[in-house]
Amino acid sequence: MRSLWPKGGLWRHGDFLKLWAGETISAFGSTIDDIALPLVAILILDASAFEVALLGTVLFLPFILFTLPAGVWVDRLPRRPILIVGDFGRAALYATVPIAYVADALTLWQLFVVGFLVGVFQVFFDVAYQSYLPTLVDRDQIIEGNSKLQVSQSAAQISGPGLGGILVEILTAPYAVLVDALSFVASGVFILRIRQPEETPERATAADGRKTSFWADVKEGLRFVLRNPNLRAQAGCTGTSNFFFSLAFAVFLVFAVRELELSPGVIGVVFSVGAAGSFVAALTAMRLTQRFGIGPTTIAVTMLQGPAVLAMAFAPVGNAALAVLIPAQLVLGYMLVTYNIVQVSYRQAICPARLQGRMNSAMRFLVWGTIPLGTLAGGALATWIGLREAIVVGACGSGLSFLWILLSPQRHLREMPEPISDEPITSDLAPEIPGIGDPVPADGV
Repeated sequence: MRSLWPKGGLWRHGDFLKLWAGETISAFGSTIDDIALPLVAILILDASAFEVALLGTVLFLPFILFTLPAGVWVDRLPRRPILIVGDFGRAALYATVPIAYVADALTLWQLFVVGFLVGVFQVFFDVAYQSYLPTLVDRDQIIEGNSKLQVSQSAAQISGPGLGGILVEILTAPYAVLVDALSFVASGVFILRIRQPEETPERATAADGRKTSFWADVKEGLRFVLRNPNLRAQAGCTGTSNFFFSLAFAVFLVFAVRELELSPGVIGVVFSVGAAGSFVAALTAMRLTQRFGIGPTTIAVTMLQGPAVLAMAFAPVGNAALAVLIPAQLVLGYMLVTYNIVQVSYRQAICPARLQGRMNSAMRFLVWGTIPLGTLAGGALATWIGLREAIVVGACGSGLSFLWILLSPQRHLREMPEPISDEPITSDLAPEIPGIGDPVPADGV
């Protein structure tokens, strides 16, 4: 699909700017909530380290349960309405937290329910969102679009946590959550105003011309990812990184408050100042990839994760910890955003339009499905061996995730390849998918 402004770049693409504006507002609210919701559990409800980790598990559990079905629906339905429902649904759920707090009825169980349902909306929103961008802009503008969106994410990460920490100290954590609810309302309004027509996705058909079944569609998305060695490596690298990273950060706020003795405002400053690295990454990722190539860039930035997390585990007590935590956050911000821009743009560019939803859902299932397992493991480890020791385990595991790319053909990939040819669907896909009835090969996920 050609964009409406082929010569002016995305700065003149009005509908992309509406999507960008909505996501920017939502990103600021979400970064506030990343601190506010766990602090509701820690400061208001006096939750244990395991209970705080369990809250993170509940939030990401829907990525195991609903991601693959979400991909099928995203490929069968228009994607913009899914984005709008996702925004307004999350706004309504987050609004219940301050309401219950005012009524003196807030419980940890409510946070679990809100977290789970927010995760369900997040699943559908994320799959639709990553599938919607390639239909809104030209193929050669995908990296530019992802870079601009990451600029907003980075700016939000720079100022959002600091603002969140301040709001928690001034207004208390439940009212900081209300700010996030309002941000999702604003995001939904901007997406409502997008006017570019969206073609209704064509229903997939089998070789004999019949409509495919729901599970055949799910299997086709998995097959597309798992039969491509570069996507397998990306899924393995990201899934491993997410598991160990979430293991460490599931308990990091508890570690920062109770062992490093940092206030919410100081914790917010750490994340805000440190996130400047992600802002730099958003501005330089495209040029870095053009200079060194997709594979080498991915390997180099992924190798930075383990040492940065390990440094945080050995931060001293008190405000002296800032000398360690801020540089570590700078490195993590740069690494994560560069990795996301390069890898998300790659998979969007090579995937046929009709498979975008299922491809993205398969990747989300494989790489985000490890997050609730990691958070649960982090809470259990912190209870068993201690907070600092659990973060060390997370650092060591995430530091090895780059091996997936290093040992795959992607290490040689330099330029963005052409889209993969859209092959006809066979009537029986299951035998061709590793992991559907057969053990997963050791070199893929």
